Amino acid sequence: MIRILVVDDHPIFREAVADLLATVPDMEVVGIAGTADQAATAAAANPPDVVLMDIHLPGANGVEATRSVLALVPSTAVLALTMVDDDDMVLAALAAGARGYLLKDATAEEVIAAVRVVAVGGAVLGARIATRLLGPGTSGLRRNADAIAVPGEELTAREREVLEHLAKGASNRQIARELGVSLKTVQNHVSRILDKLQAADRTQAVLRARGIDPLT
Repeated sequence: MIRILVVDDHPIFREAVADLLATVPDMEVVGIAGTADQAATAAAANPPDVVLMDIHLPGANGVEATRSVLALVPSTAVLALTMVDDDDMVLAALAAGARGYLLKDATAEEVIAAVRVVAVGGAVLGARIATRLLGPGTSGLRRNADAIAVPGEELTAREREVLEHLAKGASNRQIARELGVSLKTVQNHVSRILDKLQAADRTQAVLRARGIDPLT
């Protein structure tokens, strides 16, 4: 059972998300909060597996709230769910320790899938954000991936493609289907990506590809 804390300053949206998640068999809403302080108090009192975190909160924002919650409950996974579609804010949230960033126009199915991904240590970006930040023709973060690769061991075009799918929370099997290759081939690509980015896991690889040294 995935235990979830919902943090949002809009009561109607907060309750709607909580009601949605309460209908999912493998999920349990263990708390709701409307401010950063309430989020920290709720997380400490009843530690969740996943925190759905709004960015716009009264007082301290969702980035600061993420730091506070993770300082109290390091084992939890924070998934930003917000209307703030800003590259700098995405980077700030990830740098603070969030494992994912979704916009509020995501479907119910996308939110549920993202909760499951971050709950098991994966990293998730909304499709539009992932395409903008990691896709072909982008500037800042695509260059960061080049810079982070060990000299002489740059990521290949195929490895970058696999990394983009990892950023969206896809499993190895899903990536294999999407790219039309074998599961073993994808596993080999992921292993080489971790080696080249000197990352301990898939989440760390995705964050380092954004120029962020993930919290450990």
